[in-house]
Amino acid sequence: MPDVTSRLRAVSQPDESLAFNEMGDNQERLEDLRAGRIAAMDAQGIDVSVRALTPPGVQPLPPREALALSRAANDMAAAAVARHPTRFRSLSTLPMSSPKDVGGELERAAGMGHVGTMVYGRSGDLFLDDPVYDDFFSAASELGQPVFIHRQLPSTAVRDASYRGFHPMTDLALATFGWGWHLDAAIAVLRLMLRGTFDRHPDLQVVLGHWGEMLLFWLDRADSLPRMAGLERSISDYVRSNFYITTSGMLNPAFLQHVLSVTSVDRLIFSTDYPFQRPTREEIASFLNHFSSDAERKQFSSANAASLYGIAV
Repeated sequence: MPDVTSRLRAVSQPDESLAFNEMGDNQERLEDLRAGRIAAMDAQGIDVSVRALTPPGVQPLPPREALALSRAANDMAAAAVARHPTRFRSLSTLPMSSPKDVGGELERAAGMGHVGTMVYGRSGDLFLDDPVYDDFFSAASELGQPVFIHRQLPSTAVRDASYRGFHPMTDLALATFGWGWHLDAAIAVLRLMLRGTFDRHPDLQVVLGHWGEMLLFWLDRADSLPRMAGLERSISDYVRSNFYITTSGMLNPAFLQHVLSVTSVDRLIFSTDYPFQRPTREEIASFLNHFSSDAERKQFSSANAASLYGIAV
């Protein structure tokens, strides 16, 4: 959304990951809510696309601006779905820098037909597990709105401590797609679990990209954390009952086999991370052959997402 991008670039410390949106033809593809996007879907064999505002969202903006631009983004996305109701669905954008307005905008967006929402693990100095957001999670649970927790650039302090000392572009790559994005999202999720979020809201459903943002590959160690926090459920238990895992275009059969060893096939969802990942129809078909049955392939490629998001198939 051009208005969001221009405002994000005007803040005192713009998010450097905006540069990835502008590489090649990414910006053009991100802003295309019409025929070009449908043509790309057709080329990959995708019938329905669940869309969301590209990172870093509106949470770096002051509360009033974040609310206004969230509403505008949600209106624009709803209009795109209305133009192409058989091809598009949308996740809402929320004004996370204005916690008091988050629940109201989530409810408004759900009423417009948004099938879930996408948020980030931190807004300024506020982690997603801060008590000010508990009403948001309560509303998401009650409204049946799945919450996609997207990865984001680590804080300046974390970047200074762990991700600097190389060429600036190497610094940025290390802090984003090479490592930092995914670790940041995994920590946000662990904090939610340790805060008891899923004990207070047992019906809350969360979606994670990139095969679970590292978390599912370290469960043997992470499972010891709840005991230290006085919780009865294990991290693995939360993963199996409250989380859906998407591929984000990383069609690696080794990842698939590991994830199936720690959660069930009914918790996996196909996704491409368009336009940043662009697997071909042939690559997608080849990956689907790694499932053991047609029933599992259908669950992964369409049925699980249809059930979670309430999409008629």
